[in-house]
Amino acid sequence: MRVCFQIITFFLAVNFYCQPLRAQDPSCCHHAAEFSPCKEACDQLATIKSESRLKHLLQRLPGYCPESMNELWLCINSTLPGVSRKSDGWVGLGCCELAISTECRRECRQASSKNDITKVCKKVTENSLYSCITKNEMGSTCCSYAGRHTTCREYCQAIFRTDSTPTVSQINAVREYCQSHSAQLLSCVSNFTKSYPIRSPIDSLYCCDRAEATHCQVACRRILRTMSTEHEIMEGLIEECGSQPLPQEPMWQCFLGSAHPPSPPEEDLPHPAKMDCAKLHCCSKANTSLCRDMCQEISTNWGSQTWQDFDQLCEYNPVETELINCLSDVREPCQLGCKDLAYCTNFNNRPTELFRSCNVQSDQGAMNDIKLWSNGTIKMPFMNIPVLDIRKCLPDMWKAVACSLQIKPCHSKSRGSVICKSDCVDILTQCGDRKRFHEGQTPERICELLSPIDDPERCIPLHRYLTPSSLGNNIVEEVIHPCNPNPCPSNHLCQVNRKGCLDELNCQPYLCVPGCKLGEASEFLVQQDARIQVPTRAGPAGCFEVCSCGPSGRLENCLEMPCVDTNKPCIIGGQRKSHGTSFRVDCHHCSCFAGDTICSTRECLSFDSSDEDRRQFTGLPCNCPDRFVPVCASNGRTYPSACVARCMGFKDFEFAFGLCRLSNPCANKPCERNQRCIPKYRVCLSDSSDCVQHECVGRPTPCDKSSVEPACDTDGLVHPSVCQLQQAGKTLAYMGHCQDACRKPQQVCGHNGETYSTVCDAYSDRVAVDYEGPCHAVGAVSDVAPDSACSLIRCPPLSTPGCRPVTPPGACCPICASMLQILWNKEQMNTFSKLNKNRPVTVYDVLQTLRLHVSVPQCDVFGYLSIDHVLVVLIAPVDQQPTPLQIEACSKEAEKIDSLINYASPTLVSHVPLSAFLASEIKTSSIHSSGGTPPSPLPPGLCLFLGLLIAVAPVFHQL
Repeated sequence: MRVCFQIITFFLAVNFYCQPLRAQDPSCCHHAAEFSPCKEACDQLATIKSESRLKHLLQRLPGYCPESMNELWLCINSTLPGVSRKSDGWVGLGCCELAISTECRRECRQASSKNDITKVCKKVTENSLYSCITKNEMGSTCCSYAGRHTTCREYCQAIFRTDSTPTVSQINAVREYCQSHSAQLLSCVSNFTKSYPIRSPIDSLYCCDRAEATHCQVACRRILRTMSTEHEIMEGLIEECGSQPLPQEPMWQCFLGSAHPPSPPEEDLPHPAKMDCAKLHCCSKANTSLCRDMCQEISTNWGSQTWQDFDQLCEYNPVETELINCLSDVREPCQLGCKDLAYCTNFNNRPTELFRSCNVQSDQGAMNDIKLWSNGTIKMPFMNIPVLDIRKCLPDMWKAVACSLQIKPCHSKSRGSVICKSDCVDILTQCGDRKRFHEGQTPERICELLSPIDDPERCIPLHRYLTPSSLGNNIVEEVIHPCNPNPCPSNHLCQVNRKGCLDELNCQPYLCVPGCKLGEASEFLVQQDARIQVPTRAGPAGCFEVCSCGPSGRLENCLEMPCVDTNKPCIIGGQRKSHGTSFRVDCHHCSCFAGDTICSTRECLSFDSSDEDRRQFTGLPCNCPDRFVPVCASNGRTYPSACVARCMGFKDFEFAFGLCRLSNPCANKPCERNQRCIPKYRVCLSDSSDCVQHECVGRPTPCDKSSVEPACDTDGLVHPSVCQLQQAGKTLAYMGHCQDACRKPQQVCGHNGETYSTVCDAYSDRVAVDYEGPCHAVGAVSDVAPDSACSLIRCPPLSTPGCRPVTPPGACCPICASMLQILWNKEQMNTFSKLNKNRPVTVYDVLQTLRLHVSVPQCDVFGYLSIDHVLVVLIAPVDQQPTPLQIEACSKEAEKIDSLINYASPTLVSHVPLSAFLASEIKTSSIHSSGGTPPSPLPPGLCLFLGLLIAVAPVFHQL
């Protein structure tokens, strides 16, 4: 129906042409006089000043004004300014309102061509403006071929006015009205539309989950799978769900919004939502041009090739191990724990081992594999392996093979899931049907292709899974895996619940949070509001853009980053080091980044140093004296002395004497009169903007009651959120449930050199406790430093008998935890800050994002910026007296994250700001097999590593 098509054309076109409609729409509204909801919605068009709100209403106007109101819709469509705008001679004029900066918007309105705006409107920040101009330019060219055929030209212009992928109905309309007038126009439009794969209705299936009624959810899924046109789908949903498409209803809000994703960045570049950005991250890791090109093609263009083709050529190519492991991370990230398998029972009860695919489907898949192999042939993508009757020849070994290939145990270091070569050779030597081997086939040659590795640290030894786990069901409950298997809907991300619950009777150890796929062909989810770095399709490797995960479930607001020259090597001692390579120079941990060598700044002591040099060596930056006279620097970090601060690059005017957290950032009344100043201490990793230590809170606004993150005030009362705490006029003491042990101030010194009033205050800041009392000493950051003033510190006992502890750099006391020391790129941090409206990147931001990658509630993430500017991350048990199994689980979590950093896996480094990580060094805690003496009681109120589970409700210990 033509009127229906005009409706669709109308609300798709508003993004570029909403300004002129404000003046013209009211003249049409009298056609809606007898239909009050429609009249009210139409009249609002002239009053709304917000561009986003105007677009929101226009997109939903068909829900208020039915298509049967022909006169209204014909009037509205006749006011679309497409042709009149083009007559101005500047095809970008209708796009000017998309400019972000006021200066660019003003310059655009006054310009007569694109060349006039390039000095003011930078492409890296004004992406939407240039995308709009490019589309208009191409539309002006294509539609000019229509000549005097007005109808053909109007339908052609509708294609280029849309702010999303052109619909099937739009493309068909152009073909219908233009095929007899201009073959050039059809060819031009075809070239344009091929850049944007047509959306399928099933891409919006996730919206069905938001319908309140179960019967509506079922009907919605059926309709989207069986109906093709928008009109059929809308009518079907209205009929089955019994409601009009009103924007306040979650299902309709999602469905209508998802039909119009943001516009593509360039006319020849599919929008990130059309790609599989997670897999695209991996393509640059290919060592052969064939596999790299295939990977990029499949990740960006649908239907051109299949992953099966890729697997046949690249999956078992020994030079493509890094690429294949990266793709494995994306498809099935390694997770701790395996249980509830009915066939592969020997894989159960292994809470501290990593698996990629421990689930019912893989369990059934292993059983099916054994049935297929029992026919006498193992079919691989590139070869068939003839075998004897596996029901009689080593049946337990074959079962272990099938289960290993399906359940996929993975090592944290190599991340591979291949069977060890010696096991492969043994089983084929005994059970391979050599009479049917092809010429030249031998067990050794077959295994060289299938399992070239024989290092038990990098391959799967089958003997481990020939017998059940030594752990019983009871002890396994010491470490739980609430997100494995995943209990959440397909469009939600499962996260460990570290916030706790106000209602402990209905408390779950996990949270299901809305997420975005990294592309419509991707299964990899990131949480809503997350900022994600994704590769661009055009340009060389090293070109990225930063996007945010929007409420529609799609990546949006993408901004280009400066490209990184990944081909530029670093020259170290006459040797070439390629981009991304990590290495050591003396005692320094270094990484090559686009030709720049970035190293840690720790103080070194050479092997041939004199005794006098060794006596004077303090282990502090610039060999500063071992004194604690703290200063607070402009990055919000407390340094033990002015000497250390100067050594780390701060000028005298950039620091003040005293601890940062003991200063009052609100003393100078930095906020407006009608605002309240609240201290917000933070340590900034970016320095492109001020590291402000306060925030100004305006008049109370309604709090989001659905967002629960308990907060404790200084009176010891818990509130559902910080917002509600502030509305009550209270002062925040720390995040989490109030703890009896923290009701009275009892100072502790954190690993960051800050003094906290209570252990709960430190925990809330994601900082672990070094010792009890105020900070008055600093430890060395070098492994070979002599005893320091820390020798006078009374350290708390270790939390677990027989623990081999680690001592964090700058700390005085050892701790039973696993430690990562991460080298990071400040320029990247500054770039992320600039792209995020100059909001500083903080240590707290990094730690909160890293917490999402720790999958067991018994372990948590703490950390700080060391005095020599290494990011120190501790992954530690949160129980007061953790068991050896819990300590082992935390060590495995640390090893997993260390590997993801060092291999630049997109499962971790696609997250901003974690993508600024260059390399990691790890030290893990372990337990002496012989045990040890029990620990002494902890000082009152001080549970080492906050054994008080402040953020995790006590109910979790009962699960």
